[in-house]
Amino acid sequence: MNAKALKLENIFKSFGDVKVLKDINLEINEGEFVVFVGPSGCGKSTLLRIISGLEVPTEGDIIIREKLVNNIPASERDLSMVFQSYALYPHMSVKKNLSFGLENLRIDKSEIEERIKSAAKLLRIEELMARRPGQLSGGQRQRVAIGRSIVRKPIIFLFDEPLSNLDAELRMQMRVELSDLHEELGNTMIYVTHDQIEAMTMADRIVVMRDGVIEQIGTPLELYNYPTNKFVAGFIGAPQMNFINAKKMPDGLTIVNNHHIKSVYNNDNQNSELILGIRPEHIDVSLEGEGDLKAIIDNFEQLGSVTYIYLKLESNESLTVQLPYQVSLKRNQKIAVSFDNEKIHIFDGETEKILNSKKL
Repeated sequence: MNAKALKLENIFKSFGDVKVLKDINLEINEGEFVVFVGPSGCGKSTLLRIISGLEVPTEGDIIIREKLVNNIPASERDLSMVFQSYALYPHMSVKKNLSFGLENLRIDKSEIEERIKSAAKLLRIEELMARRPGQLSGGQRQRVAIGRSIVRKPIIFLFDEPLSNLDAELRMQMRVELSDLHEELGNTMIYVTHDQIEAMTMADRIVVMRDGVIEQIGTPLELYNYPTNKFVAGFIGAPQMNFINAKKMPDGLTIVNNHHIKSVYNNDNQNSELILGIRPEHIDVSLEGEGDLKAIIDNFEQLGSVTYIYLKLESNESLTVQLPYQVSLKRNQKIAVSFDNEKIHIFDGETEKILNSKKL
C-alpha cells in the first residue's frame, strides 16, 4: 500500500453565501505529481490554499502524513508554495532570496550554504546568485522562486499556475524542467493550472474540477480515453472532442439526417436524447464525397505535420477533423466524413454522463 502524503476529507468552503468547494475527498500518494485542472472559478486555487493553510475550510479535514493539520498554521505545515507572481524580494540578491527563509528558521549557516549550492546547481542558476530579480528574465525568476521552495526541503511542493506569465516557448521548456525536477527530487508535488496541456504532459494523476466539485481523477490517458462525462471529455484534449446531437434507436443511434451509426452503449438508458462524442483524430475525410456524413469546409489550418479541418455539417453543427498528413483543400469545398465507430463516446443528453463506458 502506498503511503499517503495528503488526505482531504469532506472539504467544504464558502465565502458568505457562495459555495466554492463542495465535499472534496482526495488522497495523494507520497512522491506523486498531481495536477488540479479546470476552468477559472472552479475552486482549484482555493483548494490549494486550503492545503497550504492560507485558507481555512468551512468544513472537513486536511491530513498530512497521517497528521490532522486543520489548526496548524501555514508556516508549520512543512509545505512550500510557488506562486504565479514569483513573489521574490526585489531588493535582495538571488542568493539572499534563497537564504532568507532559512535564516528566519535559524538553520545553521553551513547547512544553508549547502542547500543553496545544491538547489542552484539543480536549477542551473549558479551564475545568477549576485543579481537582483529585476535583472532576471521571466524564466530565471521562476527558477529562483522554485529554488526558494527547494531549499526548504518541504514534504509537499505546491504550485499555483507558476508558468502562466511565461511565453509559449518558455512554458514548454519549463514544463520539461519541472518534470525533470520531480524525477530528481522525488517529492510530492501538487500543481494548479487551467491549461490541460500542462496537466497532460506533467501529471501522474489529474484532478478535473468544475463548480467546486471533482468531476474525475485519473492518469492523463485514463481521462483522455475514458472520460466519465461530457465535461471531462471536452476539457481534456486539444483540439477538443466533437459533440453532435443524436437519437436513441433499438440497434444503435441516429444522427444528422437520420444517418444510422451503430455503437455499443447502455440501451437501458430511458432518455432518447443522446450526445455523440468523437475526437478529431478519429474522423477520416473523403474529398470525393463518399462517407457517413456530408459536410462543407468552413476553414482549415495546415501545419505541415498535421492538418486541422473545420467543417459545417448539414445540421449546421460544427466538426473539427485532425489529419496526420498534408492535403489540398479549399474553403466551401464539399466533402464527406467517416467516424471510427470503435472510438465513439455516447453521453446521455440530459445528465451528460457517459453511457458506453467500456474500454475503447
